[in-house]
Amino acid sequence: MIRFYLETAVYIMCLVLSFYGMSAVNFEKMIKANHVWQAQLLYALLVMALAYLTGSFILSFIYS
Repeated sequence: MIRFYLETAVYIMCLVLSFYGMSAVNFEKMIKANHVWQAQLLYALLVMALAYLTGSFILSFIYS
């Protein structure tokens, strides 16, 4: 049960830090005009992928 809470806390922490880190990237220069919904979806997917990879990396150090 403790493992579940640890993993959840690590993934949530990485998600928040990923949102904070990705806010430094200016996506407005890379998206096409009138494609806001697609850009927001891409941003959310990139943040989730970064959070998952970072969380898995941290948890692999904890469990090794």
